[in-house]
Amino acid sequence: MVQGPPADNSGSRFTPLVVLELASDTNPEAIAWLLSRIRDQQQNGGAELLVEQLGPGVDAQEKENPNVFLVGGTWQRLLSGAEDVGLFKEFNDGSMRGFTCANKQDFKDYQGDGDSFLSMAECQYIIKHLLDTLRARHETHIPGHSEVKLYPGKSIIRRLQSKGILVQVFPLHDKEELKRLSFSWYGKVKLSLQPLDDIRHYYGEGQALYFGFLEYFTFALVPMALIGVPYYLFDWEDYDKYVVFAAFNLVWCTVILELWKRCSASLAYRWGTLSRKKAFEEPRPGFHGILGFNPVTGREEPLYPHAKRLLRIYLVSLPFVLLCLYLSLYVMMIYFQMEGWALSIHDQEPSFWTGVLLFIPSIIYAVVIEVMNLIYRYAAEFLTEWENHRLESSYQNHLVLKVLVFNFFNCFASLFYIAFVMQDMVLLRQSLATLLITSQILNQLMEAFLPYWLQRRRNKKMMRKVQKRRTLEDKELPLAEQVRLEADMSTYLGTFDDYLELFLLFGYVSLFSCVYPLAAVLVVLNNITEVYSDAFKMCRVFKRPFSDPAANIGVWQLAFEAMSVIAVVTNCSLIGMSPQVKAYFPDSESQLILWTVAIEHALLAFKFILSFLIPDVPKPIQISLARLEFESLEALKKKRPLRGGKCWKRRSPVSRLSEEERRPYSRHLTQL
Repeated sequence: MVQGPPADNSGSRFTPLVVLELASDTNPEAIAWLLSRIRDQQQNGGAELLVEQLGPGVDAQEKENPNVFLVGGTWQRLLSGAEDVGLFKEFNDGSMRGFTCANKQDFKDYQGDGDSFLSMAECQYIIKHLLDTLRARHETHIPGHSEVKLYPGKSIIRRLQSKGILVQVFPLHDKEELKRLSFSWYGKVKLSLQPLDDIRHYYGEGQALYFGFLEYFTFALVPMALIGVPYYLFDWEDYDKYVVFAAFNLVWCTVILELWKRCSASLAYRWGTLSRKKAFEEPRPGFHGILGFNPVTGREEPLYPHAKRLLRIYLVSLPFVLLCLYLSLYVMMIYFQMEGWALSIHDQEPSFWTGVLLFIPSIIYAVVIEVMNLIYRYAAEFLTEWENHRLESSYQNHLVLKVLVFNFFNCFASLFYIAFVMQDMVLLRQSLATLLITSQILNQLMEAFLPYWLQRRRNKKMMRKVQKRRTLEDKELPLAEQVRLEADMSTYLGTFDDYLELFLLFGYVSLFSCVYPLAAVLVVLNNITEVYSDAFKMCRVFKRPFSDPAANIGVWQLAFEAMSVIAVVTNCSLIGMSPQVKAYFPDSESQLILWTVAIEHALLAFKFILSFLIPDVPKPIQISLARLEFESLEALKKKRPLRGGKCWKRRSPVSRLSEEERRPYSRHLTQL
């Protein structure tokens, strides 16, 4: 860890873990008040943390923001904070249990004073929790900023963020640990599994689960890729013989998602988040409303009518989404006109260049799709923010729903039209290949190369400044420069875009790969490069994110399962359209449709039955969780006070008196 000068009376070295950057024009009175609240004792409503101001950097300039502060904490405070957040650690018997200071010696890795018991990511998560729960007491406004109102119980950090006084809060990197992780993760090209435990130790469970899912999805695609290669080589020109591949898709998309639930549960249990209770959600920083009383927390906080939010959703957001879907449909029809124009030119004068021209409309359309997805994403974020959701989880769910609906329609509407309206399997294969390849190239450019190039420019600018005073003996970057360098890095916005990309790739593979067998091969190659590019971005391009103690991939599991249901319907329809199946119903198309619908319903029923037959949590883990629950109940029973082997009853006020004092009451009771 990076370390600074001593900061407490015990002589222990202050270890900076989290950076707070306030706006450069923040009133000094507000800064002094905030620092005092952070340092104040817990019983006085403070966070009881250590905080120091960052000193000037090498060749300090006037434009540097002086209001940058480093936050840390004593080990005793961090351990008590670990109990407050419900952190799970490995017990001496190998099980994962909620940490308590009373039983700290019974945990496996607790030694001495416990100064190495918590990882740096866990310490930073605890500090973030303590800062977020720092609440106003009797203050009516931020000192020095009378326009920033406060009320008892309001989160100070969230109010400072919503008003722009607090610019950013981020955890610091550990350079040595990051170097080791980078080397084992992406430092050398090798065919091996990702170091998920190391990723979880450094970045937290949320990030580790994403990379675990990316790895699992890649391995799950291998059987489809192995089948697709010979299918492509030996049956490429016969577009109608895709029944076997479509039938394989039906089983594949169902089984892999059910098995992933078990894999996810195993990882979450090993990391101690499977049975961890979710913390009570506080209102989002941007949430606003009329000040009222919350009956759950007993505190005053802004309240916003649910009916008013529903009106905004159904009268503004929903029509806007429908309008965007119509525009997407309009662009799709322009694409088909371009396809017809290119095909007519090729039919008139067939040549190599007119053959190349046939792919130009699909490439242009693929680029337009990516641009429309990007523009719509900003519009969806604005609308979801305007809907004024109280909780972050509600905000994310509505944002995911908006983005998924539009992206699904925008990316797959043309393929559905070609497959089921035009029924042109040759054009379907060409469009699928072009959309898939073009989208992968654009994503790699936007997600990996562009951020890397921008960050490299920032690093060169910083290193030129540092080299002015750097000596040969000084092997490491000074702390002040490291903090300012990380402060200028791009902020990691979470796994939303990463899961969205995997969702679309899963759709390309599960829906229409039977007519383009190499789709799975291309997605496998994309995922392999995605692992290295995402790992590089996490370690070199973005600020370190706070740990997210996730137990699963959340709402994205439902999104993938919904896509698998659509895949069953799509592949059954493609099978019903194949000449091999039509040959069995030469005279009655209605019977063909009825049989196709019946088989599709039977497969959906089989899919849902399979989801019940395959337990989401493996049996050994279920037994371990049940045993822990039983032990917790037994321990709770033993803590209940007993009197003479009977349940203790509350003593009356008379029973607390002496024998002489009780006599008048005894005579009175006897007379009664």
